[in-house]
Amino acid sequence: MKHEGNFQGAPVPVASQVMRGVVACSGGRMAEDSVAREYLARGYELIAERWRGRGGEIDLILLKAGEYVFVEVKKADFHHWAAERIGRRQIARICNAALEYCGRLSSGLMTAMRFDAALVDQFGRVEIRENAFGMN
Repeated sequence: MKHEGNFQGAPVPVASQVMRGVVACSGGRMAEDSVAREYLARGYELIAERWRGRGGEIDLILLKAGEYVFVEVKKADFHHWAAERIGRRQIARICNAALEYCGRLSSGLMTAMRFDAALVDQFGRVEIRENAFGMN
């Protein structure tokens, strides 16, 4: 990573790196918004966006028919590339954050829950993979 020094000698990101970060963040938020709209159209209630617990962040939390759905949103040129970006360590963090979230509910860890991956391609098409982490 290329940096320019400031007057105290600390590295400062080059402007193009900052701009790429802004664009990536904006694209990620737009992908999350598209996914949320898709779930709402399917009859889900949006409970939280970008919920952060001690263990990590969950992009979207939704509810339908008493089941909480924890959604990881990934954006890439193709859906399969987006899916490949969800690794084991990230899955573990999401699951731990979901357990923390459910621990605060009246039903606690007996809460019905599911983990979905929502993939957004370069054209904005949304593919939802229910129970993507293989848990029920």
